[in-house]
Amino acid sequence: MELLGSGADRPDASISLELHDDVAWEADNNPTHLLQVKHHQLTHRALTDTSPDVWRTLKVWMDTATPGDASGPQLLLITTQTAAAGTAIAALRPETLDEKTALIGLEAVARDTTSQQTKAAREQFLDLSPADRRAFLTRMRVIDGSPHIHDVPALVRTHLHWALPTGHEELFLAMIWRWWDEQALAMLQGRLSSLDVGVARSAIADIRDQFTSESLPTLVELLDVDGETVAAEYRTHTFVQQMQWVAYPPRNLQKAIVDYYRAYVQTVRWLDEDLIGVAELNRFEAELVDEWDREFDWMLDTLDDDADEAAKQEAGKQMLRQLLAQTGISVRARYNEPFFVRGKRHVLADAGRIGWHPDFESRIERLLQVAA
Repeated sequence: MELLGSGADRPDASISLELHDDVAWEADNNPTHLLQVKHHQLTHRALTDTSPDVWRTLKVWMDTATPGDASGPQLLLITTQTAAAGTAIAALRPETLDEKTALIGLEAVARDTTSQQTKAAREQFLDLSPADRRAFLTRMRVIDGSPHIHDVPALVRTHLHWALPTGHEELFLAMIWRWWDEQALAMLQGRLSSLDVGVARSAIADIRDQFTSESLPTLVELLDVDGETVAAEYRTHTFVQQMQWVAYPPRNLQKAIVDYYRAYVQTVRWLDEDLIGVAELNRFEAELVDEWDREFDWMLDTLDDDADEAAKQEAGKQMLRQLLAQTGISVRARYNEPFFVRGKRHVLADAGRIGWHPDFESRIERLLQVAA
């Protein structure tokens, strides 16, 4: 939400997670805003000057944010609770800012409260010089009454209303959430230091562009597929038999099974989501069959009439390898994922519409007789 809500005001900035703080805004690799995020589920208690959340937050900032540095990053406490009226915390709201009242109130609480839970933080606050405490307070802001986690999907939808593709809103939002989950995980694991606002905007635009008449979204990613499980499930399918007839290498055969699975499942999902029509898919498959037919005739023409099994296997394997490397035919002009073309060829081979071994048709007939 911070990225969508505040990003428009910081087009050249970036956001990080658990690096400088819970969340941080950066410019030129330096933090400009540090955000402590406090989320409370199913509670309506007000936030007061004695609240543990307040003093835990102040301690984090005193430990990491050089409190006496008046030019340091802005310090934001973002909480789902509401600051109680007349408190120092309420005086740090941007819309009712009164730094003098806030400082007096926090100093009084630090001196007079007896809670052991906040003792260390309160003592550390009082150990700051008066000048450092004033500098510290000038950088603090409290954003209370923030949305609960269950409100966030609706707010994200509102922020992205301009990009929602008509009829496919939920799928689009699911893809946005998936993209964000990947970025957040990368930041939390240290594989990505921060995320630029510009990169986020480009990613959202790229996802939106997949819902045009010239493109399609990829709905089954490679990392979604357990290759060994899929290979075990489909090892007896006709398209696998077809590749075995031409002695296709086992490792490439397993990759081919994954291509088949992704292309098959993706086609079903496109149809379910009404992203493509049967007629368009039929035209695409017809082009693949026509391309195969030309190559198959050339393969047969290069074989001698008395070619043995080894020669037939080698000819079929070379044709299969050549066709799988050709991805010039696409289901839509701007959808050029190689796995989909490769996978659809295997789907056609599974149906017996195309094949690799010169005698594949008679072999499939025998397979069907055995199955019957």
